[in-house]
Amino acid sequence: MSSIASILVVDDQTDHLNAVEMLLVGFGYRVVLCTSGSQALHQLETEPIDLILADVAMPQMNGYQLLEAVRRQAQWATVPFIFITGRALDSDIRYGKALGADDYLTKPIQPEDLLAVVEGKLRRHAQLAQATRQPGTTPLRQAVQAGRVRLDVRHHRAWLDEQPLTLSVKEFTLLEQLTAHVGVIVSACTLVHATHGLTTSDTDEARELIRPLVRSLRQKLGDNGAGPALIETVRGLGYRLVDG
Repeated sequence: MSSIASILVVDDQTDHLNAVEMLLVGFGYRVVLCTSGSQALHQLETEPIDLILADVAMPQMNGYQLLEAVRRQAQWATVPFIFITGRALDSDIRYGKALGADDYLTKPIQPEDLLAVVEGKLRRHAQLAQATRQPGTTPLRQAVQAGRVRLDVRHHRAWLDEQPLTLSVKEFTLLEQLTAHVGVIVSACTLVHATHGLTTSDTDEARELIRPLVRSLRQKLGDNGAGPALIETVRGLGYRLVDG
């Protein structure tokens, strides 16, 4: 990172806050601590934050509610949001990711694993921001309507049949790329470049990287196999968004 990243850590357990602060500060990050979701929202209004680490089980406003509040605000919508919590049930993890969390870590977590995730999310966020400015990348439009899907790119908001969608940064980027080429097949390599900031000509590698993201986006678009899919897989070629 070319500048010091600011990380907001939200947890009602002060011992955990202090332990995470000591670790992150020791590796050169600037850390802001909050003990409640409402305090975190106030902090976000007062200073720029590059990444959020939040617990789930907190009084008054839990981590899920905090994430939803963060994603509703355009100025915070693309900030990487990571849960770090003791709630380790598969259903909790699926729910957190379905809400749009960029990752879900369960306590106890090894310091090196936490650092790797933080560094990776910050780097990827920077790569995505750079990718949208590079030649050859589809320029982001302010408003997009593609059949049942509507996007407000500037404010990072999306709707399906006028019902709001809660998407992660990568999911939103994937959907924006597909709507920019509605009805046209977009290769896995092109999508990986847009969503992951990676350039590869290895189609198999690109498919492995993009497939989980396509799967999670399909779930949020209600593609359950019962009816026509909004995102079609064109075997051996890529994916396309159906304008229907």
